[in-house]
Amino acid sequence: MKVSHNISITGRITAFTGMVSALLCTLLAAVLMVAIHRYATNALSSEIRADGGRVVVTVEDQGGVTGPLAHHPRRNVQVVDSRGRVVQSTPALRGKPPMAAFVPDGQNIREEVVCGGVFGSGQCAIVVSQSVRRPEGRWTVYASSPTVPWWVSPWLAALVVGSAALLAVVITFLGNRIVTASLRPVKAIRNQLDAINASCPSRRVPVPPAHDEIHELAVSINHTLGRIDVAMTQQRHFASDASHDLRSPIAAMRAEVEDALLAPEETSVTTLGNTLLVSLKRLESIVSDLLTVARLDAGEAAALVSIDLGELAAEECRTRHQTTKIFTCDLEPGVMVLGDRMRLGRLITNLLDNAERHADSTITINVRHEHDERFPHGAAVLEVIDDGPGIDPDKRELVFQRFARLDAARSKDAGGSGLGLAIARQIAEARGGSLRIEDSDRGARFVLRLPRS
Repeated sequence: MKVSHNISITGRITAFTGMVSALLCTLLAAVLMVAIHRYATNALSSEIRADGGRVVVTVEDQGGVTGPLAHHPRRNVQVVDSRGRVVQSTPALRGKPPMAAFVPDGQNIREEVVCGGVFGSGQCAIVVSQSVRRPEGRWTVYASSPTVPWWVSPWLAALVVGSAALLAVVITFLGNRIVTASLRPVKAIRNQLDAINASCPSRRVPVPPAHDEIHELAVSINHTLGRIDVAMTQQRHFASDASHDLRSPIAAMRAEVEDALLAPEETSVTTLGNTLLVSLKRLESIVSDLLTVARLDAGEAAALVSIDLGELAAEECRTRHQTTKIFTCDLEPGVMVLGDRMRLGRLITNLLDNAERHADSTITINVRHEHDERFPHGAAVLEVIDDGPGIDPDKRELVFQRFARLDAARSKDAGGSGLGLAIARQIAEARGGSLRIEDSDRGARFVLRLPRS
């Protein structure tokens, strides 16, 4: 069944309820009329047999009926002798042949519906034949009455049809009221959603008190609005922090260029170039980190291969030969993980860069495997420990936020972009692992856990 999309849900359900109720009520009325017709027919048959039986007893005892054969105006009775001649008859059939040709069966009684004949063209009657014992032979008494029409009686048919129509209207009306009441919270939710925009993302839709599907829908919508609100807040903070961090190196380069233009004799191209390269390097680092964050947020698919975590960490350590910090490595071989080599390398690089900026002298890298109930094959663990000032326990989660700022000792102004640790954690969690700061005797201890392959 095709329904126009321009019709509202209330209209569709009301129309469907009306059609179904009309169909069911029509069926109910038909079944009821059939049952009443059958009951009336059975009652009429019993009356015809009783009237015929009364005549049979009278004929057997007295040889005939002195009074009227039938007391009902629509009842016809004939007494037929053994030769097939009509001996007595009700006035309507007087002078006419027998109303039926069949004779009683073995139980001395037989009932059939006879159409036409003495009843007229197109007329049918219920005929009951009964045997009469007479000295000269077996006689037959025929008793009949017109068949009951399917409507039984006009007033009864009107009552049943009218009741069925009224019942269908009542059901349709109640269905419309129920649907309207059920969808009223949806209308309130829609109105509230229309009012929510970027200027008021903290508003929520009303939650109906009934614990039904609409209640669950409202809860889900509010949950989604909450996440959107958080995402929009993070986006605003991210845009503000990113613009601030991009502005700093740009302002530094602008200042250097303006100083060189004002006093060209006090500088040289080499000096100016070396000064600008520092800011350009930081600017490039920030842009690169922003692109990485955008790719991770977009959920770009990674090329997954089996990687030796200890070998990857050793490769990153070997690239840091031009540093004054001491790198101590304790790398267990054969600690295999499944991941993207470039992204895991970026994760380790970011951890080592962070440790190198804040360590006093020594950085320790440990790789091992350990039993972990969260992972069916155990966990691959990488630790990066520095001997710097460390991070207070209440600020350990803050460092993983984008462009988060702590005290001067671990400020991103020491050379980082403020995105390295956030990127590292996002890469770890994308592979089903975790990156946290755990307790250490001195400095900061970053612990990476990934499921072993």
